[in-house]
Amino acid sequence: MTPASGETPPDKAVVAPEKAPLPHYSGHRARLRDRFLANPDGLPDYELLELLLFQANPRGDVKPLAKALLATFGSFARVISASPEALRRVDGVGDAAVAALKTAEASAHRLLKGEVMNQPVLGAWDRVLDYCHATMDHRPIEQFRVLFLDNRNRLIADELQQTGTINHTPVYPREVARRALELHAAAIIMVHNHPSGDPAPSAADQDMTLQVRDALRAVGVGLHDHIVVARGGHVSFRSQGLF
Repeated sequence: MTPASGETPPDKAVVAPEKAPLPHYSGHRARLRDRFLANPDGLPDYELLELLLFQANPRGDVKPLAKALLATFGSFARVISASPEALRRVDGVGDAAVAALKTAEASAHRLLKGEVMNQPVLGAWDRVLDYCHATMDHRPIEQFRVLFLDNRNRLIADELQQTGTINHTPVYPREVARRALELHAAAIIMVHNHPSGDPAPSAADQDMTLQVRDALRAVGVGLHDHIVVARGGHVSFRSQGLF
């Protein structure tokens, strides 16, 4: 019998292709997002890193990369504060992943900075310290930054002045004084980090502090404090009577 026009003969019936099995991580992203929204503090570090890495890899499984980053750097904070060059040395990290991780770091810094800018530092001292720790604690090399204050002790500028080696940062007192004058600052707070984790000031730190203090005095600018931050805590020169 001849099939009606438009019908497919029985021996030529179309067979639907089998569906490919779903990857083992199917649905994981949605579940992870739901858990994060319900309890942001409840996620372990590697899952928080996964959420960031979703931006860099829209479809693949990023859990192995998140765990590799933690194994390499040791903590969530050290991952997002690592340099782009150090991050790229981890297999699987490209520009998109670096951008996602560094965006998280920049966002955290901007949030903390926003809480202290144009505020009297004495009334927000704990937040100033939190900001200093967040921006400098996990750096592998020393950095020297200056917080510039107006005549009401409000923070008007925060600038990274110098970077150095693992145990030394060159500081130029005249440049610090010149910049304070440019910003019309009435006083400054110096901050630098110790990558070793020990915030105890060295003899060189104390000598440098006195040199900067004297350079500032010559132009009528005060030195409010010098803070050394490290993973092991912080030391205030003023509270220790070191200048």
